[in-house]
Amino acid sequence: MALNYIWVFFFLMAFVIGLVKLVFFGDMEVFPAMMNSTFEMAETGFKVSLGLTGVLTLWMGIMKIGEKGGVVKIFSRLLGPLFQKIFPDLGEKHPAHGSIMMNIAANMLNLDNAATPMGLKAMKEMQETNPNKSVASNAQIMFLVLNTSGLTVLPISIMVYRAQLGAANPSDIFIPILLATYFSTIVGLVAVSLYQKINLFNKTILFYLGGLTAFIGAVIWYFSTLDKEAITQISSVASNLILFSVIIVFILLGLKNKVNVYESFIEGAKDGFKVAVKIIPYLVAILVAIGVFRTSGAMDWFVGGIAAAFKFFGVNTDFIEALPTALMKPLSGSGARGMMVDAMTTYGADSFVGKVASTVQGATDTTFYILAVYFGAVGIKNTRYAVVCGLIADFAGIIAAIVMAYLFFH
Repeated sequence: MALNYIWVFFFLMAFVIGLVKLVFFGDMEVFPAMMNSTFEMAETGFKVSLGLTGVLTLWMGIMKIGEKGGVVKIFSRLLGPLFQKIFPDLGEKHPAHGSIMMNIAANMLNLDNAATPMGLKAMKEMQETNPNKSVASNAQIMFLVLNTSGLTVLPISIMVYRAQLGAANPSDIFIPILLATYFSTIVGLVAVSLYQKINLFNKTILFYLGGLTAFIGAVIWYFSTLDKEAITQISSVASNLILFSVIIVFILLGLKNKVNVYESFIEGAKDGFKVAVKIIPYLVAILVAIGVFRTSGAMDWFVGGIAAAFKFFGVNTDFIEALPTALMKPLSGSGARGMMVDAMTTYGADSFVGKVASTVQGATDTTFYILAVYFGAVGIKNTRYAVVCGLIADFAGIIAAIVMAYLFFH
């Protein structure tokens, strides 16, 4: 529903501003330019979607091998002790624990097809022991905020878009996204824990969160001591080494568990092709709306106003053109993806703006959409503080993404 209003808003604002330019400023070119942009962006959307087919097919195949090889179960076992502590109301033997861990693990691996069904199953299992069926329970809120924070270990889709749009090294945003999405998740978890009075100084929680935070802090400190050339080189080598190691580990796990890795790859690859074709109308629709909005001058006015505010406080504004992606992200995943593609198309995939937009896109998830789907599936109307904590996590992720982009790319 949010994307529906956003889409209409783009067209109406473009039309109004076009009329103002025509009537009051005598701009005779504004409407021809706006119409031309509809054709150009429709073509761009189709080409981008079609170009995703090869890389998306590859990675969906690889992820299917990992899924059948038991990677999700391994992540679930690793996260189990922590999840039992941050979901105290469920008790140790609640059936939802398994679904929750499988969902979070699948999300971390960018396995949307596996994550959503497990997420809906987890919500229904938690709903069965929820004393007030129309009000979100503590466990359901914690689960939703962890989902909206968007913790992702493998931001495959973003790297795929960067590859299609001509990035020299599509995986260069891997480490910045990993760092940014960690901050989003940790802030969301802490926010919910404070509401629910969960003891964050519990030994198990401290072991997980303290250890991870120390590691993330060490990574950031290490990169902050390097010059830009060294950061680029080391980040590139590390990112690609990790990603290729993931492919090898998935294949080895598949062989260990007697999975036919070739057939599994083909099965996943077929899904990748279907996904690439399926997103064509959605990407065309949002890119055409954004193109009209930009050509009318509305985007320049919007970005210019925000830039003026930041300049007033002496803040560097090189990231401003990527901000529409950040503002769209909590509202609509498709809209944010369209903004990211538009930023990379307009400024270049390897431009600072393109890299900021990519990092922001991977830093958090679509809060309102996730809340609507998951709470709607079990009939919950009173979401309590879920939206507030979700947006706090989004804000932390966006700020962290911008900071990481400056550290790695500026």
